[in-house]
Amino acid sequence: MKYLVTGGAGFIGSNFLHYMTSTYKEDMFICLDALTYAGNYNNIKSLETLPNFKFIHGDITNRELVDKLFEEEKFDYVVNFAAESHVDNSIKNPSIFLTTNILGTQTLMDACRKYGIKRFHQVSTDEVYGDLPLDRPDLLFEETNPIKASSPYSASKAGADLLVLAYHRTFGLPVTISRCSNNYGPYQFPEKLIPVVISKALNNENIPVYGNGLNVRDWIHVHDHNVGVDLIIKHGRDGEIYNLGGHSERTNLDVVKTILKQLGKPESLITFVTDRPGHDLRYAIDSKKTEKELGWKLTYNFEDGIKDTVDWYLNNQDWINDIKSGSYKEAYKD
Repeated sequence: MKYLVTGGAGFIGSNFLHYMTSTYKEDMFICLDALTYAGNYNNIKSLETLPNFKFIHGDITNRELVDKLFEEEKFDYVVNFAAESHVDNSIKNPSIFLTTNILGTQTLMDACRKYGIKRFHQVSTDEVYGDLPLDRPDLLFEETNPIKASSPYSASKAGADLLVLAYHRTFGLPVTISRCSNNYGPYQFPEKLIPVVISKALNNENIPVYGNGLNVRDWIHVHDHNVGVDLIIKHGRDGEIYNLGGHSERTNLDVVKTILKQLGKPESLITFVTDRPGHDLRYAIDSKKTEKELGWKLTYNFEDGIKDTVDWYLNNQDWINDIKSGSYKEAYKD
């Protein structure tokens, strides 16, 4: 089988490629990535010598490039990780989020229609559901929940999801969608909470926490997320949405304190800052459908997963320093 994996130099996509290339050595994996600021070729550089991996530098919104790639490679599966994903950036500049996340998805699906594929899989987010109240721990996001996006980022992902389902209904395109909770693990770009905390704590810098830090997120290790994506691609039903949750709800403040404790750093580094506009209160995913239909199970609990993650960053500080200096942008040469 031949896979197109878009956004494969990013955090979740690169972990997916490491997992898939080692698990399915007879299959071919082609990564298409524009290497924007959050795309880091160093994440996948170790794969370049593998016989079942190939990298293509390009943008999913480039119709000519995408069409040529589909014509030449004749993909069986397309897995779309490519997305602008940082909420703060979407508040500052929504346009690029709409272009990449919606129009880029359309470009890929048009090529899928033209050349034929076994499945197009859209990697989405629990943020399309909006948020849940802090005082109702019994409430969880289910696949049938209405979409209620809070930020330009989540609105762009929700728009892409609706377009994917429309292409299935109107054109019969074989599609699936996964919506997962907050990921953590190796190779996460240091603009997201966990790598920010680790990086700043190591340098004894103040750690900014939005508002009172009591916003709740459900955390899933990136490996468990990608195992779920693999199962959905192989065994999911066409036109269906599947939730992937970590069953590990934590306040942002608890996450920060957990990391500081592991690093032996004082909580006095925590600095509360003005809250983000439209900041969602709580995310919590119900994964029963995926667990029941596909036999998906978590292998990481948060305590073990965060320890492994912190250790990875401690052992790969050159990776962080390359990003801080900007030298990671030179990792790939056309």
